[in-house]
Amino acid sequence: MDERAGTDERVDVRTALAAVAGFNDFFLVDTNSAEAVDPTWRPLTDLWTDPAPMGARIAHVGRVLGGDAGPVDDRIAASITMQGMAARVLSAPLAVAILHDVVPALTASDVHWRVSATGPWPLWVGDPGVLAGPGLDADALGARLADFLVDEHLAPLVDAVRARVRVSPRTLWGNAASSVAAGKRLVANGRPHAAERAARIAAAVLDHPALAATGERLSPVRPDTGWTFRRRSCCLYYRAPGGGTCGDCVITAR
Repeated sequence: MDERAGTDERVDVRTALAAVAGFNDFFLVDTNSAEAVDPTWRPLTDLWTDPAPMGARIAHVGRVLGGDAGPVDDRIAASITMQGMAARVLSAPLAVAILHDVVPALTASDVHWRVSATGPWPLWVGDPGVLAGPGLDADALGARLADFLVDEHLAPLVDAVRARVRVSPRTLWGNAASSVAAGKRLVANGRPHAAERAARIAAAVLDHPALAATGERLSPVRPDTGWTFRRRSCCLYYRAPGGGTCGDCVITAR
């Protein structure tokens, strides 16, 4: 049986975004209308077209990962940058779809970012609406969410990162898939009543053609419910000083 959040067509996306923001900073999208006067906010579309901020972010991540040893290889920095940004743009829409039965219309032209020296970059949207739902079952809603995330955010993000550093697209798409699985885990663990629905919607997202070959869904291993994701590529973090492998890494499986 499909578990619903009990919302209707009048769902308040601002309220839904506020409700999921508490999972962690990757789920936080500010909707305070007062932020509109801040000129440092820039639409996500600028990040896809202006090479300077993406290059600066990759360089920053490289310095942080390298520490006293100096910046890490650009490919490692680019991969980890992509992983963080993918989690940033997909976590809130995924959680809202799971818990509030809609795909929020967080388009790249409406969602804005600004630089932060620590943690994930803040995101803000002034007037979020509903792109799809309510009324769709979990599989259909997940498929609609997948199309939106890939076309609106993930494909442009992969292209923008690769325009700066020639890192494998297989690695970058694996990072995106890993972020979907991680988001599903956090929502399911934080809201156990929605764990089955989280697994179904995230599985539908991972079935998108851009993500389907990035890994496989296996029998669940705690703290996962429904399934555990194992990717077919590595994010390269193990090559950074003090780095290691993630739980879903292909290297760990070997």
